[in-house]
Amino acid sequence: MVTPLLTDLYQFTMAYAYWKAGKHNERAVFDLYFRRNPFGGEYTVFAGLEECIKLIANFRFTEDEIAFIKASLPSSCEVESIEDCKSRKLNALCWKNVEIHAISEGFVVFPKIPLMRIEGPVAVVQLLETSFVNLINYASLVATNAARHRFVAGKSKLLLEFGLRRAQGPDGGISASKYCYMGGFDATSNVAAGKLFGIPLRGTHSHAFVSSFMSPDEITEKSLQSCDGSNVCEDFISSVQAWLSKLKRSHVLGGIFGETNQSELAAFVSYALAFPKNFLALVDTYDVMRSGVPNFCAVALALNDLGYKAVGIRLDSGDLAYLSCESRRFFQAIDKEFGVLDFGKTSITASNDLNEVTLDALNKQGHEIDAFGIGTHLVTCYGQPALGVVFKLVEINNQPRIKLSEDVSKAGERILCRHPFNESKRAYVVPQRVEELMKCFWPGRSGTYSGVLVAAP
Repeated sequence: MVTPLLTDLYQFTMAYAYWKAGKHNERAVFDLYFRRNPFGGEYTVFAGLEECIKLIANFRFTEDEIAFIKASLPSSCEVESIEDCKSRKLNALCWKNVEIHAISEGFVVFPKIPLMRIEGPVAVVQLLETSFVNLINYASLVATNAARHRFVAGKSKLLLEFGLRRAQGPDGGISASKYCYMGGFDATSNVAAGKLFGIPLRGTHSHAFVSSFMSPDEITEKSLQSCDGSNVCEDFISSVQAWLSKLKRSHVLGGIFGETNQSELAAFVSYALAFPKNFLALVDTYDVMRSGVPNFCAVALALNDLGYKAVGIRLDSGDLAYLSCESRRFFQAIDKEFGVLDFGKTSITASNDLNEVTLDALNKQGHEIDAFGIGTHLVTCYGQPALGVVFKLVEINNQPRIKLSEDVSKAGERILCRHPFNESKRAYVVPQRVEELMKCFWPGRSGTYSGVLVAAP
């Protein structure tokens, strides 16, 4: 969808008016920046630069697009000028005569500091405005949102982006997956994003899968080969049932649960037979501690007998802090009583409409969750719908249209720093190192390229 037509109509009307006034080739400089950090925070993660560079690298008008522009402009416009723009002004000059300097993608940035500086013929640069603002706005917003979730969750937790079904359309879903990964998430459920961007994929099954089974009798193929291929368990269901009986008789676990839900057990067995090396079960369809966790453990222990290691469980409802702690105690009791190595460390994943506030609350309560699946609040940026990026003319024909300091700091030299929003707050600092943040990512006529396009996640 990112084409030269991804812009506002007034960009074309202004380009035409520039041409009529003979100003279209005047050299202009625009700064792209934002005025306030999102979510009431103190920083923003800059993202979307790669897509801006791709746009200008492929900036071409097709015959159909030119025809549509001609039909969309007032009838008083000179048709020849539009054709002239297509053949000589836009397609030819856009990529050759435009320079783009920017802060590296993935860097932490702050309000009122230019993220990008675009220089070129004023009519051409004006046509890039809306597209660039669009590409930077949501990308930076969702990358920042992801980074904030990572900060609250901590470095050791696995963060999974599960937002595709709640995202604002397919393009919003794809962008969310990409920029959540840049912002610090570990994987996504979005298969398309996994293919496009190489993001690791994660996912198991839903409540519908569990509810679709009635009993273990439905399972016709019951055999499972051991992990090393040395033998075959002809009746895996019987092995699971045997472990379930052992757990019920356990002097530690026997009082926790009685008869577990057999349709749930059938679903878990079926999933384990399909994915013995990747068995992770959703355990809250019926009752977490009286059915879901015991059923999972019985299947996991039967897999262990064949050399497989179950991945873990997912909690999608209820008191996540309490249920995770109770599940961990259950796993640790099995580890101790039956001597199953590292069973007490079985992974616990939580989902269910999580956000940074609930993550913080879970941390304060105390929990045993290893991974979080986060969707709606993450990809929709529920706390703030837009970053508010602006694109402002700062110079034309070497004449400034906004005055900023020309001073450049030097290492070891004392400088006065002013608070960006409170003029009364000032302090002297001595920088140990000074780095030029703006690098050339599209050299245009200068031919000097210094940028590294995308920072690693």
